[in-house]
Amino acid sequence: MDMNIQKYVAFVKAVEYGSFTKAAEALSYSQSGISRMIRDLEDEWHIALLERDRSGIRLTSDGVRLLPYAARVCQEFQKLQAQVDQLKGLEAGLIRIGTISSVATHWLPNVIKAFHKDYPHMDYELKLGDYDEIEEWISKGQVDCGFIRLPARKPLDTVFLEEDPFLTVLPENHPLTDYDAVPIHALENWPFLLLKKTCQGDVSDLFEQYSITPDIHFTTWDDYAIMSMVESGLGISILPKLILKRIPYHIVLRKLDVPASRNIGLALRDKRNAPLSVQRFISYVSYR
Repeated sequence: MDMNIQKYVAFVKAVEYGSFTKAAEALSYSQSGISRMIRDLEDEWHIALLERDRSGIRLTSDGVRLLPYAARVCQEFQKLQAQVDQLKGLEAGLIRIGTISSVATHWLPNVIKAFHKDYPHMDYELKLGDYDEIEEWISKGQVDCGFIRLPARKPLDTVFLEEDPFLTVLPENHPLTDYDAVPIHALENWPFLLLKKTCQGDVSDLFEQYSITPDIHFTTWDDYAIMSMVESGLGISILPKLILKRIPYHIVLRKLDVPASRNIGLALRDKRNAPLSVQRFISYVSYR
């Protein structure tokens, strides 16, 4: 679905359901994605469409005038898109995606659910890897697109998606849990569990940036193995915030006292010449 049309649909559905949350459920988006789409639409038009308060959302007077037009645009676009998809062969196909584990766990299910609702005969192939592997797969045409850390090391077309902060991962009752923001140099004083697979590692780069020499006791590429070992008191670690959602472990998370994050993006070899299905898929990722 065209990105602007997605914004119109979000606007129409939010009014229909009287709630960003219910509209998000109906469209298989996140609540923040629906809110962001409508805010983008208001910014583009320089018009306030909705009033927001604790009781829900209400149309402004400008929103009342524009809603019927937006609804008709959505209806006509659906008819147009059905014809285009039929001609372009979007009724069926395969999208090959290279992905890191945190994106596969916490982003892709909702993205694919939303895309699958509009294109139910599409199939998906997910290849799990690290940044270097995914960039190599994209360059060689082994996947159509992939989620990587920006900036890319290879000459690829990229789309920035989100800044993902790093958090300190600690056992319960560890002395460092007394800090609201853990001093990064304090990490040198405790056994450290390092998340790393190849030479391109988020945490290794962070240590190099701040001249940290950690006491590394264990190295792995398994996020959940790190969390389990921290829970068992075998050491401390640093992990991206995205992988730390809905975790089943008894661990404590703290910010660092220095700026520390990774930029997650979507990459492909040539966006302009990518298959139509992949181009459409990218627009869904942007409002995951």
